[in-house]
Amino acid sequence: MTMLIRVFSIIAMLLASATTNAQVPATVAPELPAINQRIVDHVLAQEGKKVGRGECWDLAADALNTAGAKWDGMYKYGEVVDWRKNEVLPGDIVQMADVQVEHKEGNMSRREFYGKHTAVVIAVHGRGDISLAHQNVDPVGKKVGFSELNLEDVRTGKLVFYRPQE
Repeated sequence: MTMLIRVFSIIAMLLASATTNAQVPATVAPELPAINQRIVDHVLAQEGKKVGRGECWDLAADALNTAGAKWDGMYKYGEVVDWRKNEVLPGDIVQMADVQVEHKEGNMSRREFYGKHTAVVIAVHGRGDISLAHQNVDPVGKKVGFSELNLEDVRTGKLVFYRPQE
């Protein structure tokens, strides 16, 4: 009996030692480029404000210019990111064309449509699950507001993501 108790004690000590000394693998997120961080910081500070004329494009242009990004001053906001193959990062800019989104939760369904629309990614919650900052959209109108977008909910249209460049 004492031998059995000793064996259990040794096993318990080994398990406790393994648990306390075990290395928990860290989740490695891609490093956020400094320019992307500057864009996110600037955009977050604009919440509830009208940027420029209140057009969607004005928010992205203002953020890029304030962050010191190199871009063409039109619709090429940086390097194109293939969102189906690569990670989208906070601070990336998305240009939408005729995008229809359908969100489904239980028996409820909500649709959104973006003809030609520009937004700034402010957070990434997981692959394809992002938060956007934009203006000239419902319900915020011509002021900066935030919304969620799951790329799996995109039914039609074209999304082009751009990584800002120094």
